[in-house]
Amino acid sequence: MSKTKSMILAALFAALTAVGALIRIPTPISSFTLQVLFVAMSGVLLGCKWGFLSQAAYILLGLVGLPIFVSGGGPGALLQPTFGFLLGMAAMSALVGYIVERRGAKFFTICWACLLGLVPLYAIGLPYMHLVLTVYLQRSQTVWATLWGGMVIFLPWDILKVAATAALCAKLYPALHRSVHPSPSL
Repeated sequence: MSKTKSMILAALFAALTAVGALIRIPTPISSFTLQVLFVAMSGVLLGCKWGFLSQAAYILLGLVGLPIFVSGGGPGALLQPTFGFLLGMAAMSALVGYIVERRGAKFFTICWACLLGLVPLYAIGLPYMHLVLTVYLQRSQTVWATLWGGMVIFLPWDILKVAATAALCAKLYPALHRSVHPSPSL
């Protein structure tokens, strides 16, 4: 894929992640959104580097003040319990892209790449969430309550998004990565 095409697609996935944040169902600590779908798709379709850059662009745009996070935007987002998940999304996209670049973009490969991508998402997001809730917001919050409210209730929804990502990307990937060769002139 050309650098120009990669840059355009990275910008598109940053925008799609922002749209995914706007489609939400609130819960007491976080919200159900479509962000993980677009984050996983960015990794599959753009690869490790450009998938990561698409999510980094999304985070930077939100931090400079665009209201594209679930909680709004601006530097104050750093003190929101869910900000760690935004950092985890960039890591998720990079890991998914890394696996797909090496193993291919078949349905089951995409599925396990996206499931493995959930590991850094939650490994970064949950401790950050717990720290903000208990230290900054001074809530009396158990680790189990953070795990439940920040991960467990979201896992069935995440598995559906992984399946949707695999179904969509197994079809989109070949079309997106097809090289176009000019026909020889006569």
